Parts: sequence; structure tokens; C-alpha cells
Amino acid sequence: MLVESPPEQSAAPVAAPRVRHAARAAGLIGALAVLALVAVASVAVGAKQMPLDEVWHGLFHYAGTSSDVVVRDLRVPRTLLGLMVGVGLGLSGAVMQALTRNPLAEPGILGVNAGAAAAVVSAISFLGASSLTAFVWWALLGAAVVSVVVYVLGGSRSATPVRLALAGTAASAALTGYINAVQLMDSKALDKLRFWTVGSLAPANMDTVRHVAPFLVVGALLALALGRPLNAMAMGDDTARALGAHLTRTRIAAMVAITLLCGSATAACGPIVFIGLMIPHLVRIITGPDMRWVLAYSAVLSPVLLLGADVIGRVVTRPAELQVGIVTALIGGPVFIYLVRRKRMAQL
Repeated sequence: MLVESPPEQSAAPVAAPRVRHAARAAGLIGALAVLALVAVASVAVGAKQMPLDEVWHGLFHYAGTSSDVVVRDLRVPRTLLGLMVGVGLGLSGAVMQALTRNPLAEPGILGVNAGAAAAVVSAISFLGASSLTAFVWWALLGAAVVSVVVYVLGGSRSATPVRLALAGTAASAALTGYINAVQLMDSKALDKLRFWTVGSLAPANMDTVRHVAPFLVVGALLALALGRPLNAMAMGDDTARALGAHLTRTRIAAMVAITLLCGSATAACGPIVFIGLMIPHLVRIITGPDMRWVLAYSAVLSPVLLLGADVIGRVVTRPAELQVGIVTALIGGPVFIYLVRRKRMAQL
């Protein structure tokens, strides 16, 4: 008597996660290749046209000529700062959206940008600060203080995404009023802050890179380490606790990461809009809601957008330059409208 053997289980359900993982890894490698090309373009292309052999000479055979100075002393620091600021804005936006469970969250929703700007305008008006290095330290201090205030107003250990967002919005509104009042009363502060508030990589130098690099590196490592806890928190507080996530510790770590990343980026080149808002949306369309992949892709694609916008700004108005904050706004506005109008939005 023949006994019919049970049908073999399909291997497709087991293989599907591996295929998705491989596809995401391949996509990330492709994004890194694009980032490398954009970084090369940022060094090679600028308001001043020069042949590639002069760019090569400035990079590897520096002799102090005018072309060498443009490449080594201007474009290289500008590219390095653009890479770091792009990573900072992308990661801070992704963490912020996950922390507040708000797909419209961006570096301004927790008051970090406003805190940085308020500290800078205060230092200019009342203490006579004038150097970009001083701006960096004051902006970091302002961002840190506002982050602590927002966390306390949001309930400290009992903080919720809604409370944090409301506290940040209130702090941002109050500080924006203060900034406008100081600028109206002090024309010197207005003149010095005007260029910074546009958002620009043009004043970049190696001193600025060295000052902000430690904060951005620590913030980036902390943000990337939050992938698993943020995944758990996305399922709700009760489920996250059941999965072993420490909600208070995760929220504090996220606030610290946002402060370091966003505060450093804003301090170095002013508030640059849409990158921290738009890139995580685009990334979730590609990767889905897994924060580990969202953070990795955001760290790569954000500097692609920032450096690409900076290159465009240098080229379209030669021999003048269009600041990167303006270009990202011009690019980001239509793209974000398209994302909002999509019938199927990528969910947090």
C-alpha cells in the first residue's frame, strides 16, 4: 500500500528575506558609489572652471598656485564638510521621525535649529562674536540647552512623541520671535547672521571641519546604534517594553544624537531645509520601515543630495554662486509635494 508523502514545504518564504536583504545591501553599495562620484564632482567642479589635470595637481602635487589653493584649501574642506553635514542632517531627520512617530518631523520640530540660531544671534549681538569657529560652539551650546528644555517640558521620563513635538514647536516659536526681535534692534547682528541663516558650505575650512567632526562622528555612531530600539518603539510603548526595549534610555539617547548631529550641522553651515525631512521618506520607499536600513541609507543619500545641490549652485550662476540652502529648498519643495500626493505613502 502506497502512502502519499506530505508535500515539501516551499523554500520561497525562507528565501524571500534573504533576497530582500541582498537587494538592500546591493542598493546601499550602489548608493555609496554614487556618493563617491558626487564627492569627486564637488572637488572637480566649481564656480571657477579648471581642467582635470589642474585638479589632480592641486590634490596630489600641491605647489601653492592659485588653482592648487582653490582645490586643496577651498573645495576639499567644502566637500568634507558637505559629507559630514549631509550625514548629520539625514540621520537626525530619520531619528527624529522615528522618535516622534511623525513623518513630517525635521530638524526644526524639536527646536534644535532655533536654539542654535538663538545662541548665535545672542553671541553676535551681546558678546561681539564674529568668527565661524565661535558660531559653531555657540550653536552647539544653544542646541544642547534647547534639547534639555524640550525634554523636560515634554515630560522627562514620561515623555511621549506628541509631548516632545508640542514642546519643541513651542520652544521653536518662542526662540524665533526672540531672534527676530534681536535682529531688528541690532543691525550688526542682522548683517552677520543673514548669510549664515541662508545655509551655505562656502565659508568651509579645515578648522570648521575639525571642530564639528568629533560631534558628528559621535552623534552618527549613536544614531546608527538606535536602529533596533527604534524598531521596537514603532510598535507602540507596551509592545516595545514587552520586547525588552528601555523607552526612557532610548528617548534620551535619541535626543542626544539629534542634538549632536543637527546642532553640529546647523552650527557649521546654518539651517538647511528639506534634507532631514525628505531623504528618510525616499529611503522608506526603498527599504521599508526597518530603521536599521533607513538609518544606513539616510546616512549615504543625504550627503549625495547636499553635495549635488552644492555643485548645482556653483554651476548655474557662474561666476557667482547660489547657496546650497536655496538649492535644496528649490529641489526639495516639488519632490516633497510629489511624495505627499502619492497614493501610497511609506509608513513609519
